[in-house]
Amino acid sequence: MSLPPSGKWNYPTAVRFGAGRIAELPAALAELGVRRPLLVTDPGLAALPMVGAAAAACTAAGLPTAVFSDVQGNPVGRNVDDGVAAYRAHGADGVIAFGGGSALDVGKAVALMVGQSRPLFDYEDRDDWFTRINPDGMAPVVAVPTTSGTGSEVGRASVITDESVHTKKIIFHPKMLPGRVICDPALTLGLPPHLTAWTGIDALSHLLEAWCAPGFHPLADGIALEGMRLVHESLIAAFHDGQDIVARSHLMAASAMGATAFQKGLGGMHAMAHPIGAVVGAHHGLTNAVVMPYVLAFNRGALVERGARLARYLGLPGHDFDALLGWVLALRTETGIPHTLAEIGVQEAQLPLLARMSVEDPSAGGNPTPWSLAAAETVFARAFSGDLG
Repeated sequence: MSLPPSGKWNYPTAVRFGAGRIAELPAALAELGVRRPLLVTDPGLAALPMVGAAAAACTAAGLPTAVFSDVQGNPVGRNVDDGVAAYRAHGADGVIAFGGGSALDVGKAVALMVGQSRPLFDYEDRDDWFTRINPDGMAPVVAVPTTSGTGSEVGRASVITDESVHTKKIIFHPKMLPGRVICDPALTLGLPPHLTAWTGIDALSHLLEAWCAPGFHPLADGIALEGMRLVHESLIAAFHDGQDIVARSHLMAASAMGATAFQKGLGGMHAMAHPIGAVVGAHHGLTNAVVMPYVLAFNRGALVERGARLARYLGLPGHDFDALLGWVLALRTETGIPHTLAEIGVQEAQLPLLARMSVEDPSAGGNPTPWSLAAAETVFARAFSGDLG
């Protein structure tokens, strides 16, 4: 077996990458001047040895660490408020955001909100609302991903559900980008196959939608292409062998690459997944995996050339858009992804509401084919019934 990759990167922030790098967590905190961190994670991870070991290592290094884990799978504003209260109770001066996308998003939002005077959703990514934020009040963050999907460790935003309107909202500020990141793929060893698939295809959705988004952004396009190659070569291996550290390493890199590339834009997949997550509570990565081929098929007319170029880069048979769509369908089948929205809890009566919400989602603007209400209704209906169109 090949040796797992390792490195120290400074793009888009300072990243320690490689198996075993979690041992450098106290050093990363010290570099940011953090002396009393709050470790934000989710309840499932909090019960595992890796969280206790990380907190104990920091405390042993003279950095007393408290753990906050009241984080939902689709986090809500209350989780952030409670995290801010825990931060203040501990007398913290920084955050360790430790876990999957939910914990990372909440951790970054807590670090934002400890020094702000307005409610969380006043900082939604709309117009110039981010200018309302006092950047001097933001706490430093060390991000430690334990799944390979969202790439939130290298993102400048958090996705939090506003329960008052059952809507996922993006909270944004350029300085929400964590100051230090530890990408240790050993933390993902043994991740169950279904979560490996859901998170891995989530990373693919970021890469694929960034690649398909209109506009001139060759930096994002290059990152997206190489990230998709890593997913193509590694996801099935990691799905079948949870201990494959090389495959795990490649997926963790691809995840970070997806969140770096999608500054170019997302699209219909995320415009659909966000309201489904807010209304139905379905896992974000799973939802993206279910809707992916339906959105691709809808966008066929706009992706003939670009889809063919991607198929050639990945070495797919046929080297055309149909080869790309066939690869996505085969990937879903091999990893046990359901074929329809009905199979993940969406009710037919909810489709009109979800379609309207998707049109209002910020991701809709990046779809290569205009995402009108009629378009959304068509794609939701197809994804519910299993008709690719």
